[in-house]
Amino acid sequence: IEKIIRLVILYKYGGIYLGTDFFVLKSFKGLRNSIGAQSMDLVSKNLKTLNNAFMVFSMNHPLLFKFMQEFASTFDGNKWGHNGPNMVLRVVEKGEGKPGFNFTVLPPMAFYPVHYTIFERLFQKPQNQEDSRWVKAKLLQISGETYAVHLWNKHSSRFKIEEGSVLGSLISLHRVICD
Repeated sequence: IEKIIRLVILYKYGGIYLGTDFFVLKSFKGLRNSIGAQSMDLVSKNLKTLNNAFMVFSMNHPLLFKFMQEFASTFDGNKWGHNGPNMVLRVVEKGEGKPGFNFTVLPPMAFYPVHYTIFERLFQKPQNQEDSRWVKAKLLQISGETYAVHLWNKHSSRFKIEEGSVLGSLISLHRVICD
């Protein structure tokens, strides 16, 4: 039910929805009527997956209304993602090229810089030179292109953040202190 409430509130009042499993790196100021792609084909730039863990929309935006209609007409509580990321992708694919939707799909690097299939790498310290290069490259990439890092809490809640990992480094860089 949380997913439909999120849509209703965002539709009625506008604003930002952000899941609680994000590490925010920079301001969302300037983002309007946007949703993040979770994955895209690197060559064609076609969407593979959208994710509604981050959305920013104006009040009464027609795309949000379409999301609510799709949610109500196709709800299936037995399929993971059906009422969330998959629902968002279905609506966007149906509405592609149609006037009146005026929204931006942000690239995966904006909110999902590491695919959920390898998210654990965010938490792990480098074990060798190759890992060290990956961490450095990922930190450089994130520092330029990422608003917030999705932590995939459904999968990641059992992991500890290791010193020297991507997340450990981001916490140090952004001076986040937790006791």
